[in-house]
Amino acid sequence: MIKRRSTIGGQWSPRLIEMLESPAYRALSRAAHLIISRIEIELGHHGGNDNGHLPVTTDQFVQYGVHRASVAPAIREAEALGFIIVTERGRGGNAEHRSPNKFFLTFGHGRDSRARPPTHDWRRIKTEADAEQIARDARATKDPRAIAHGKQSWRKRQRDVVEKPVAAKTFPDTGFCQVSIPETGTESAKVPIPETGTTGSVRKPVLHLYLGEGERSETETLSRLAGAPTRPRRRRRRPHTTEVRPRPVTP
Repeated sequence: MIKRRSTIGGQWSPRLIEMLESPAYRALSRAAHLIISRIEIELGHHGGNDNGHLPVTTDQFVQYGVHRASVAPAIREAEALGFIIVTERGRGGNAEHRSPNKFFLTFGHGRDSRARPPTHDWRRIKTEADAEQIARDARATKDPRAIAHGKQSWRKRQRDVVEKPVAAKTFPDTGFCQVSIPETGTESAKVPIPETGTTGSVRKPVLHLYLGEGERSETETLSRLAGAPTRPRRRRRRPHTTEVRPRPVTP
């Protein structure tokens, strides 16, 4: 009797049950799980080759479901727990200078697994408490180079805001111009600024006249100002009351 091999209809990636039960794997956050899975997908896209040279950009992590602000902490967490290794640090900048991070899966099996077998660095963590502490410290520890780059970019944006002139937008219908207030808050601008009669038209305000019994409507007020005849308003009659006075009594 011939035994048939069971086949899987598509690409697949093996994971040890020992790894799935390990304290390090159970301490992973959702973002770190997505980071590891996206790198594992990249290894499949390379046909099982280039483990250690797998490029994955930040945008690709975001498209896979990781929040942009959580990409860097999740990478540090997955690397500290022993599931990935960042073999080459990427950098931002213009198109000809930027480059993504390149990763190595410590549990990944590829075509070069015999020459470079998986290291399984996650095995060095023995307890769940140690795994949670390592993950917490890795998420909180930031790269000093990234912090310095962020401060430099912030100073550059502040200089651009100070040197940039205040832009004004004119609204000819209203007779006012809108001035954008600088982001620094050190410069003050008066908003709105009325224009002169030569540069724009000023809208006449609607007058409301008080005529004794209450305010007239806007249409009636404008008609009176223009000299147009208006319909006379009826006065409310007070109710007639008969007062009975007592007659004087004569002796």
